[in-house]
Amino acid sequence: MNKIVLQRTEGRFGFEATDEKGHVVLTDSSLENGGNDSGIRPMQLMLVALGSCSGIDLVTILLKQRQQIDGLKIEVEGEREKDVIPSLWKNVHISYFLTGPVDPEKLEKAASLSMEKYCSVAETMRRAGTVITWETAVLTPVN
Repeated sequence: MNKIVLQRTEGRFGFEATDEKGHVVLTDSSLENGGNDSGIRPMQLMLVALGSCSGIDLVTILLKQRQQIDGLKIEVEGEREKDVIPSLWKNVHISYFLTGPVDPEKLEKAASLSMEKYCSVAETMRRAGTVITWETAVLTPVN
């Protein structure tokens, strides 16, 4: 079983979350909601989790296909429901940008496999009604 311990550290809503291995994440609420803006928001952590989960899948799949990944950048954008509590993620879009001699078709297939089959975070969000879309691109590095 996983365990996370949260300790309030900053103002009213600032927390330091630590896992059983000692990894730390800081969370807080926005200034508008009474926080100090000293950490990432809890709902944003879901986007971090989605990007990280699918990124691990993507790299694993591409390396098994003998693709060389020189660089990887993932951008995750989301829109939440308006004027409801709780406000869930309505739409999320992920963009994967890779550099290196990566076959674009293999990249797209890896992203599809992650988002539709392997990523537990994506499936959790989908079951909550989130519409998840993605795009992939192999970029030419700037010298």
